[in-house]
Amino acid sequence: MTTVTHHTAEIQGLPVFYREAGDPAKPTLVLLHGFPTSSAMFRNLIPALAAEYHLIAPDHIGFGQSAMPAVDEFEYTFDKLTEITLELLDTLGIERFALYIQDYGAPIGLRIASRNPERVSALITQSGNAYMEGFTPFWEVLFAHAADRATHEPAVRKLLELDATKWQYTHGVPADRLDRVSPDTWILDQHYLDRPGNKEIQLQLFADYKNNLDGYPDFQKYFAEHRPPTLIAWGEHDEIFGPDGARAYLRDIPEAELHLLNAGHFALETHGPEIATLIRDFLARQVG
Repeated sequence: MTTVTHHTAEIQGLPVFYREAGDPAKPTLVLLHGFPTSSAMFRNLIPALAAEYHLIAPDHIGFGQSAMPAVDEFEYTFDKLTEITLELLDTLGIERFALYIQDYGAPIGLRIASRNPERVSALITQSGNAYMEGFTPFWEVLFAHAADRATHEPAVRKLLELDATKWQYTHGVPADRLDRVSPDTWILDQHYLDRPGNKEIQLQLFADYKNNLDGYPDFQKYFAEHRPPTLIAWGEHDEIFGPDGARAYLRDIPEAELHLLNAGHFALETHGPEIATLIRDFLARQVG
């Protein structure tokens, strides 16, 4: 039976929680979660891959079991979350690794990859956007909020309530797979969101997200110049990052392996075994 262990490392004076499984002597896969979840989104994928790979799944600062300093005590930007993640990997002595990026995990992971291409053996992107084509109407209010926080904050705060959290998990899910999505997912995420001060953290990150777009040319240059082995496993019915964002990767990495799944934003909940199979086959060919 696979053992998943749970740890906390101190990074820049802050506790950073991470899940770990597998033999550290084997190739490492780093799993970077999105909003509004935590490393708990990988709770089933980690044991499915641990026989062949070493897996590390951290909680970003402000999420899950990692530290949650107030917005006036920590710089809640994607640049800072990237810095923390890379320092965690350095602290753990992980020199080379594949990256699984989802949602918020994409601007974090792709900053790491584009700035340290020699360290990244492969990319797996699941609704991990890197192209303008991926943005859907969902983002209109968020980008408006980034330009004028005071005016649009009431509308954006609705995205931090239970109905919106549940919708992230259930939209785009085919009727015959809806019963695979555990209510524990959105209940747990909402618990973290409802902690005093957390919604202010999320509003800060919402406002900073638009700055990630400035990095897209660097990400795309990295793709084109380094051609990292890339697996794209994306929910075709994702209304947050649409499938055009998945297809766009092929412009710079034409040999990337594209799989559009009959799923929504959190495809692991409904297509976990299929994604695990795709990853095992892909990594076996690319990193051994």
